[in-house]
Amino acid sequence: MAIGDNLNDFKLIQSAGLGIAMGNADDKLKQVADRVTALNEEDGVAKAIKRYLFEEKDAV
Repeated sequence: MAIGDNLNDFKLIQSAGLGIAMGNADDKLKQVADRVTALNEEDGVAKAIKRYLFEEKDAV
């Protein structure tokens, strides 16, 4: 799993087994990502970790 928010993360998101873009990410990054999580200000990284690594279904 890889999480990013800017175009410098493009190859990382594209090559990861599960690429997740932040809610505030560049639109091009969101298009290549497998999933999109919440904004930085809404604890998007923590929510993605809970949802996709710990499988907590209520985390978005």
